[in-house]
Amino acid sequence: MPTAVCDGIVTRYEVAGDGPPLLMFSPGGFNATAESWSTFGIYKRLDLLEHLTGSCTCITFDKRESGRSGGRVERIGWDDYARQARDLLNHLGLERASLMGGCIGCSIALSFADAWPERAERLVLYSPAGGPKYRRTQLARFAEHLVFASQEGLGGVVALARSHEQTFAQDSRIGPWASVLRSDDDFAQEYAERDVGEYRTTVDEISSFLFDRDTVPGPDADRLFELEAPALVVPGHDANHATSAARYLEECLPRSEYWDVMPEQQTRENAPERVLEFLQK
Repeated sequence: MPTAVCDGIVTRYEVAGDGPPLLMFSPGGFNATAESWSTFGIYKRLDLLEHLTGSCTCITFDKRESGRSGGRVERIGWDDYARQARDLLNHLGLERASLMGGCIGCSIALSFADAWPERAERLVLYSPAGGPKYRRTQLARFAEHLVFASQEGLGGVVALARSHEQTFAQDSRIGPWASVLRSDDDFAQEYAERDVGEYRTTVDEISSFLFDRDTVPGPDADRLFELEAPALVVPGHDANHATSAARYLEECLPRSEYWDVMPEQQTRENAPERVLEFLQK
C-alpha cells in the first residue's frame, strides 16, 4: 500500500473502487487497520468493503499507532485521530467526502465532522463503540499496561511487544504503541529511554480523555446537536458496542436515520444495500 505523511505521521492507506469518495475510519480499537474492514468482527461477515467499492471510491487507512502507520508518544485525543484523516484527504486532493466509521472509527468520524463540517458530506456510523462496559474495559486495559510499565520499565514493554504479535486488546501489558514498537527501531529505542513517571502521566491523560463517558466517546452532546451532515446510525449489541450508544447518537444528531436492525439480522444482502441507499440519496 502507498503511504502519506499525515500530521507528521507516516500513514499507510489504500484507495479502491469507483464513485463518490468515502473516507473509512477502521474498526478494531487500537489495532484499527485498513484490513479490519475485511477481517474484523461483523465487518468480515458482511463484506461491506467489497460491496461498497462497486459504487464508491473507498479510502481506507491504518489509524495512527495501528498496523504499518507510525505514531508519537503524546497525549492523544480524538482530534488527533481526525487530523490524520483530514491530512490524508488533503494528500489525495479531495475537498469533501462522505465518512464511514466502524466501532471506534465512529468517534473519529464524528470528531472529523465536528472540526471540519464543510468537508463531511454524509456520515455512516456502523456499530459505534461505547457503553459503560466498554469504558470500564478500556480504562482497565490502560491501568494494566501502566502496572507492567512501572514494574518492568519501558524497555520491558518493548521486549514484550516484540516477543509476539498480539494487539493491545489481546495483551494489555504492551500498551497502545505496540505496532510502532515492532516496526520502527528508532521509535522503540526512544520509547525505551523515556522517563517512566512522565510516561505514566501521558498515558493516564490519554485514557481519561478518550474514555470520559459511558456512551460514545468523542464530541459531547452539545457539539453533536450542531452537526448538520445527514447520518445513518447502525446499532451494535454487545459489551463494547452497546445498543444504547447507537441510540444516543440517533438522539443527538439532528439529521440522523436509525437502522433498527440488530447485528444478528444484519446480512451481506441487507447491510451493504442499506448503507448504499443512504449514501446515494
